[in-house]
Amino acid sequence: METKKDQIVVNVVNATNASQMGTEISDGAEHAPRISVSHMNFFYGKFQALNQISLDVLRNQVTALIGPSGCGKSTFLRSLNRMNDTIPNTRIEGKILLDGEDIYARGIDVVALRKRVGMVFQRPNPFPMSIWENIAYGPKLHGERNKGRLNEIVEKTLRDAALWDDVKDSLTKSAYDLSGGQQQRLCIARVLAVDPEVVLMDEPCSALDPNSTYRIEQLMDDMKSRYTIVIVTHNLQQAARVSERTAFFLRGEMVECSDTSRMFAQPQDKRTEDYVQGRFG
Repeated sequence: METKKDQIVVNVVNATNASQMGTEISDGAEHAPRISVSHMNFFYGKFQALNQISLDVLRNQVTALIGPSGCGKSTFLRSLNRMNDTIPNTRIEGKILLDGEDIYARGIDVVALRKRVGMVFQRPNPFPMSIWENIAYGPKLHGERNKGRLNEIVEKTLRDAALWDDVKDSLTKSAYDLSGGQQQRLCIARVLAVDPEVVLMDEPCSALDPNSTYRIEQLMDDMKSRYTIVIVTHNLQQAARVSERTAFFLRGEMVECSDTSRMFAQPQDKRTEDYVQGRFG
């Protein structure tokens, strides 16, 4: 008899096959790493949260990070644009290279790094200002003062985030007037407004209804031709739908990373198999 957990696995594999039918992603030159992480350890005080993580994030693809709560996925994600620097008493070892440059090297401009590697958080966090000002804030911070150019950026990024038609007649209204799904797309547009190369997403759909989740997933699919995306998700079906590669984390270690279709259909590690089949987590 087919159990509910069996059906979860079937659905995940089917979703993966549907999204990647007959397509085997190559690790060749066209998908050279945008980010290379090697022998990374991360500590909160004396507690080691990540242990010997080595992972390549390929350009113009979606890489999903999966694993049970507390396994280190979000800590790893925040390390990619040094958001963990804001947490006291933390320490990192190893290398994280962005296009070959060590982002933890002495003299790195962290503000410039976060322009190149933007982040969308788990819950929508619009600024307490108008929709227009939310989008224009980043470009202004980086020196853009021309009102016409700012208007162009606002329209373009709202279009890119599939939000322009919803808000084009209410740009002066508070961002708090938007629905949760609209606020999350606004936050994505705010990241895109500073023209990043990489977009990090930390469970961006966890607080959203199914319709809003669907729109965010469509948006990710549209975005990956222009950006490299890394997403943390607890939703295995979402990982299957949106990503080309998936990395499985467990207890601070990266157990394995492979093409998403292979990860769900033929995991190499028994722990991965147990997790994707719903035996724990």
